[in-house]
Amino acid sequence: MGADDFRFIERRIAQQAARQEFRVTQHAQQEMAEEDILLSDVLEALQRGNVLEHYPEHRRGPCCLVCGYTETRRPLHVVCTTEQPLLILITVYEPKPPKWETPARRGLRP
Repeated sequence: MGADDFRFIERRIAQQAARQEFRVTQHAQQEMAEEDILLSDVLEALQRGNVLEHYPEHRRGPCCLVCGYTETRRPLHVVCTTEQPLLILITVYEPKPPKWETPARRGLRP
């Protein structure tokens, strides 16, 4: 996938988030509760996010990892579907070391 493909996916996800055309999995709800992440924060991050990784073979269908920021500049990662009429939020978390060196760069793997 090229940069144009990622931009297309980013626009689609942003539109689905803005129109509230999404579903949150139980796993994503649990992660959000554990990390005190509000749904409104997730939607903000998705509307401003960039695709970091694409997972075309995911069991829920093609998915991607989006990195976005809330209005308060809190970085969030969201794994979500990319080709379904309803955006499915699979997991949500705040990227932190050691797994993430920065919000957009993976850290060293053990």
